Amino acid sequence: MNEHIRLREQLVLSDNWYTLRKVTYDYQRKNGRWETQSREAYDRGNGATILLHNPAADTVILTRQFRLPTFVNGNATGMLIETCAGLLDDEHPDAAIVRETEEETGYRLTAVQKVMEAYMSPGSVTERLFFYLAEYSPATERRGGGGIEEEEIEVLELPLPQALAMIATGEIQDGKTIMLLQHLRLQQLHAL
Repeated sequence: MNEHIRLREQLVLSDNWYTLRKVTYDYQRKNGRWETQSREAYDRGNGATILLHNPAADTVILTRQFRLPTFVNGNATGMLIETCAGLLDDEHPDAAIVRETEEETGYRLTAVQKVMEAYMSPGSVTERLFFYLAEYSPATERRGGGGIEEEEIEVLELPLPQALAMIATGEIQDGKTIMLLQHLRLQQLHAL
């Protein structure tokens, strides 16, 4: 534990969708002085994301779906192109991403490669995201896809160079997707 932080109180402000807490704590500054601070933290659990890549065709699988927070923050359509992702729901990240991949894209994976973990918005959200790569081919078993319940997910197959160019044009603005696309491209360059 951090000896410069003392938790005082955690107050639940909302638990409508996930949990928003106001946390009051004492923080010891570098000069040794203690001060009381309060912050809000949104806890939605940890998640996983994956980029599917067909090395022979140099294509990737992405998804497109409506994301309300982007819509209320200037994305005119609210549609976002992303890597497949979802919450862990008390599963190991490897198992969760295999489940999410089948639910969202229909692809049934037999192997995934974890490449990193990251906090995506640490100033306000507790979520830690586990990042994966996996290969697919025309022979990869595929069933359904499109999401579950209220989800309406469109599955996109794009050439990797086109997906990378879509970052520059602003067609891809999702952080996790940008990170995985660039990670894959760096991995390819390193292999040359």
